[in-house]
Amino acid sequence: MTDSYAIDVHGLTKRFGQKTAVDHVDIAVPKGEVWGFLGPNGSGKTTTIRMLCGLLHADEGEGTCLGYDLRSQPDDIKRNVGYMTQRFSFWEDLSIRENLEFVARVYEVPDGGMRVKDTIARLGLEHRQTQLAGELSGGWKQRLALAACMLHSPKLLLLDEPTSGVDPEARRDFWEEIHALSETGITVLVSTHYMDEAERCDRIVYILNGRLIARGTVQEVIAQSGLITFIVEGEGVRRLIAALRKAPGVEYVAFFGAVLHVSGHDRAALERALAPVRAQGAFRIFEAQPSLEDVFIHLQEQAE
Repeated sequence: MTDSYAIDVHGLTKRFGQKTAVDHVDIAVPKGEVWGFLGPNGSGKTTTIRMLCGLLHADEGEGTCLGYDLRSQPDDIKRNVGYMTQRFSFWEDLSIRENLEFVARVYEVPDGGMRVKDTIARLGLEHRQTQLAGELSGGWKQRLALAACMLHSPKLLLLDEPTSGVDPEARRDFWEEIHALSETGITVLVSTHYMDEAERCDRIVYILNGRLIARGTVQEVIAQSGLITFIVEGEGVRRLIAALRKAPGVEYVAFFGAVLHVSGHDRAALERALAPVRAQGAFRIFEAQPSLEDVFIHLQEQAE
């Protein structure tokens, strides 16, 4: 562990009975960066995050969060990390301000009243501070949850699918705030299902069936996949899907908007599969860089 890492864990493993939920995961996140944590439902993202913030004991593995030992100092980690859960977990019959004042007392925040006031102002909650939490839309509940995470001035935020179920504008505003926090030196690990959000991160890690199978910048993960993608566009292109999926060398076919993405690892085999489509003269076919979604769907289908 060096002082340059907010998270530095190795071999992180968690079992529930006979099921291994997280299987020897290594993560090293430099301070001040925003990392995306991706994977399908049930892949082990939430379990990993709960181990990182000291809420779950790891069966195997070691490491540190903010310099605190994962095994021997979980209480120190809890006090210094901001954790935002998947589900809204605040009191719906209390106002925004009342919820934040309660959280400030729990964390024994010095000068809690002023800290609540400053946090409300920073996240644009002034005109809603007396509104009951249960009356808030998804986007405003998200802001309340983020405000609660920030009250005790953590240096690391662990956010578990924080934008699930909120509208695009609220998601955009949330990410602007995350990057503003990062510029102050705060480190962020955020799990998400949205590919556009993954592309906002400095680096991403992809976990599947409890195992970390890809990591790096978006461009590095795409390049590491070795995937080759052809785009097929034209009227009636969807009717080609069934035949292309059966063609040798075609590993993945998906419809995006008005075009098909046809992917695999053998360019020559893909060209042969697409030759009959070219011969029809009704479709435009060209090679393009695979999208991040192409890569992740392909990895998931391979695992299955």
